[in-house]
Amino acid sequence: MPMPGFEEYEPAGDCVCRGCAQRRRALARARAIPLRDGGHPAARGARRALVLATAAGVVLGGGSATAMALTTPAPGPVSQDDPGSPQGARTPLHGPKGGPVGKPGAPAQPGAVRRIDRATIVNRAKLWLDAKVPYSMSEYWTDGYRQDCSGYVSMVWNLGTNEWTGSLDKFATKITKDELLPGDMLLFHNPADPNNGSHVVIFGGWVDETHTHYVAYEQTRPNTRKLATPYGYWSNAAKYVPYRFNGVPGGILPDAPGPKPGDAKAFPGVDKFAPGATNDHVAQLGRMLIDRGGYRFYPKGVADRTWSDHDKLATAAFQRAQGWSGAEADGIPGAHTWRLLVDKQGKNIPPSVAGAPGPGGVRAFPGASVFRPGQSHEAILALGRQLVKKGFGTFYTSGPGPVWSEADRRNVEAFQRAQGWTGASANGYPGPETWRRLFA
Repeated sequence: MPMPGFEEYEPAGDCVCRGCAQRRRALARARAIPLRDGGHPAARGARRALVLATAAGVVLGGGSATAMALTTPAPGPVSQDDPGSPQGARTPLHGPKGGPVGKPGAPAQPGAVRRIDRATIVNRAKLWLDAKVPYSMSEYWTDGYRQDCSGYVSMVWNLGTNEWTGSLDKFATKITKDELLPGDMLLFHNPADPNNGSHVVIFGGWVDETHTHYVAYEQTRPNTRKLATPYGYWSNAAKYVPYRFNGVPGGILPDAPGPKPGDAKAFPGVDKFAPGATNDHVAQLGRMLIDRGGYRFYPKGVADRTWSDHDKLATAAFQRAQGWSGAEADGIPGAHTWRLLVDKQGKNIPPSVAGAPGPGGVRAFPGASVFRPGQSHEAILALGRQLVKKGFGTFYTSGPGPVWSEADRRNVEAFQRAQGWTGASANGYPGPETWRRLFA
């Protein structure tokens, strides 16, 4: 019986399926086996036989264990610095079984965007993260979006179609690294190998003030992840370009009116709250934070025009009070934080001690040093008013004020003795427990 003849088989170079990609790698490894024994003809023959055996395994889908071992790469963890995420093409939204949602139609036009704020973008990014959506360039999640990197960004931005890295930039505007804010994207589209060599991630905020690493939300193998990532990515870093979605307020929206001059409610921009910045917006932010329970973050009881750690800590406390975390509670006010403050919406900063909030926005004991002769502080006025309210204002002749006086001390002493305290515990100088009981 004549032996079947084989020729060396090379999978199509433009096929992006996983099987062909694995076969190309297997054949490449087989051809790379070096000659031994000084290039002896027998060695060359053995190498030729190994390549043919490999090809036979590819063509017939069977063969010896040796051929199978060569054509099937050993499983292992996906490299962190390689997204390994081929993507599909532009398609309509699909149902959970792969069928189109409504009429397939044509992909959305680049100008067709829906308004969406940054908080909503980040919350949408977390939906797949929480669900641990597995990566696939052909499967569609229950929301109709393709489970690859570009389908993920299409979902996060609430586009009406599944886009790809070659079209996502049409829905956005190129920005600089310094302009990046949560909800923007970092895009690498590789024209030389667009299906396998491209990738896109959602920017979730800077890890720290050095701006060397950022939080990336991305769809990659094995499933959706959120990871501190070097700028612009683990590989091909210089080729990742930052973009801003045109549907974000403050982005490129022709029908979105800009803030009117002198409008105190309009967000002035994140650059107004940078280290060393001095302007009226910083003072306005501080006053709003104090009114919302951030009094304890300002040692002097008032906000000034220079951005400081006091402002950052108070802002972070307000953001956490809204249930935000991570990059959303970094202490840097964004448009959403600003809007909640100026419109007096959202939740107040909770007190750090038990008891209800006191008058004047005082939420926690401001420290014993405030209550000393000659000191002037808003907390002293709040204390005096609470003493009067509780029936311990006998020693005031003209009403409580912001300057610590002997009348304040004697009224505090009377309140302390009413608690059954004596000696140093009733010296007229309030401590944390006196403060708690007064405002309880």
